[in-house]
Amino acid sequence: MKALGQDKGRIAEDEALNFLQMQGLRLIERNYRCRYGEIDLIMEDGRAIVFVEVRYRRSSQFGGALESVDRRKQAKLLASAVHFLREKRMDRPARFDVAALAPANGGLTVKWVKDAFQAA
Repeated sequence: MKALGQDKGRIAEDEALNFLQMQGLRLIERNYRCRYGEIDLIMEDGRAIVFVEVRYRRSSQFGGALESVDRRKQAKLLASAVHFLREKRMDRPARFDVAALAPANGGLTVKWVKDAFQAA
């Protein structure tokens, strides 16, 4: 396992994707990019479209992964999600989840927060 920035992010994203798929979610799109920002994972949970922000933190010294999804990041995610839903012409319930990962016992632990924030 490489220990450099993007590699860590990719590994964390892979781990989050595997975890969420084991919970029954189905991948629609990965790393969706538009002019408003990027969404790490877009998944389906039953009829709901789930926009997942994946966060990895080696240490919680400067705040944990969950706390790093601030109002500014939430606004970007919301704008990107609206763009995705319009582009794909999807009219379905949607929610925003966060998959927070941290090292533990030589691997990674995943804390999945469903409905982590609401569209304002």
